[in-house]
Amino acid sequence: MSIGIRVSDQLIKEARVISTVQHRSLSGQIEYWAKIGKYAEDNPDLTLNLIKEIMIGLEQLDEGLGSEYKFG
Repeated sequence: MSIGIRVSDQLIKEARVISTVQHRSLSGQIEYWAKIGKYAEDNPDLTLNLIKEIMIGLEQLDEGLGSEYKFG
């Protein structure tokens, strides 16, 4: 489901620049920032880099690229 939301012109300008560099759509960039913000609020002790690594790991699992970790 998608709905229209209002965001500031400044946020749109910033997202447009970053979305071009990151090869995302404008809405995809804003959604990405929203996800990171949600994960950061849910897990305040995690760093931004760790949140990004977790997001990558989850996507890899979804794509069937995961493997079982063997201790020792």
